[in-house]
Amino acid sequence: MIELGLNRVASLLQQTPLTWKAIHIAGTNGKGSISAYLSHMLSRGEVRCGRFTSPHLIDRWDCITIGENVVQESLFRQIEDQVKLRDRTLGIGASEFELLTATAFEIFNHEQVEVGVVEVGMGGRLDATNVLNNVLVSVITKIGVDHQAFLGSTIEEIAREKAGILKPGVPCVVDYTNSPEVIETVKERIQELGIESTFVSPARVTEQIPALAPYFEKLDLEPHQQANMCCAVSALRLALSQLRPQMDAFSLLPYLADVTWPGRLQEIVLQPLIARAEPVLLDGAHNAQSAEVLGRYVDRRMRAQGKAITWVVAASSGKDLAGVFGSIIRPGDRVATAEFGHVDGMPWVKPTNANELASSIQAIQNIGQVRSFEGDLHPALQWASAEAQGGPLVIAGSLYLVSDVLRLLRQK
Repeated sequence: MIELGLNRVASLLQQTPLTWKAIHIAGTNGKGSISAYLSHMLSRGEVRCGRFTSPHLIDRWDCITIGENVVQESLFRQIEDQVKLRDRTLGIGASEFELLTATAFEIFNHEQVEVGVVEVGMGGRLDATNVLNNVLVSVITKIGVDHQAFLGSTIEEIAREKAGILKPGVPCVVDYTNSPEVIETVKERIQELGIESTFVSPARVTEQIPALAPYFEKLDLEPHQQANMCCAVSALRLALSQLRPQMDAFSLLPYLADVTWPGRLQEIVLQPLIARAEPVLLDGAHNAQSAEVLGRYVDRRMRAQGKAITWVVAASSGKDLAGVFGSIIRPGDRVATAEFGHVDGMPWVKPTNANELASSIQAIQNIGQVRSFEGDLHPALQWASAEAQGGPLVIAGSLYLVSDVLRLLRQK
């Protein structure tokens, strides 16, 4: 169950003041990548850093890292048990995400991190992570329409909720590639608070962050990756100016080449899960904005001479199916619709029925063959591999689908 608000998580943490400073990141897309860039550069700069992102990828505890290493399961379970006992003893009734947030923050205390890079779970203003009170810099990433039932029906309402992480006296970095409506809404909040702000975009990188410009071409980045990197480096400079004034943030830029973020334009080989030897593209695009980015990438890099793509897709229940899949699937493509399994620690997350998803995708004009696979994911992968015959194959539509694929590979 999702129930936004700060009272419960504040009660969980009231006896354990946070001993570390935070970089707080809100937005619809790009939060995870920016978190990865920041924690990697901070760790390479010998700043003891923790990172908390959501959702988890394979195991519930892999959303928490210390110095770029996933927290040990034993420590996670030990502190989680303490947090859950406190919840029961005090009769707080915290949600699963609130318990997880308190666990992550307690682990940061236990591990004596200096900085915690914290990604908002949903929205911002009433998200459990917004209990943070010692923030170095706030970051607003690309904002799109998602989670309307909780955040509002318009892009302006959603942007106001996400800008709710901004705090008096705390500088912020904003992705300037956002729509004019988002930029105007965030600017209004910045003006209300009277805080320092930096609006960054790849188009202005030579003016704003000249040392970063060469890395765009060197790393062959997509436009959204460039925007995320601009946000991360700008936030790093602001954080280090308070933590390590003597340290040159630009000296850490070479480490950007080492950063990987699973499930985002990730190439993997599915052997021995299936017989296919050629790489497969794995991407967690799950809303209209991220799907549009994926669609551009696939069109530019994988549709050689108009070649059809074979897809394996799944979606969370309640998603805008036309908005997600209408911008990535083209006439002539072949599609296996699948379902992800139980999501540990998030019982409210359910997959769209594979048959229902297939019906939605078949509405795309001149679509190629569509086959639905309820339940087990493995047959969907096998069918898609046979259909692709070594040609381009993409798995997309849900981060939970990404998790299931990676989990299956780990079990082999």
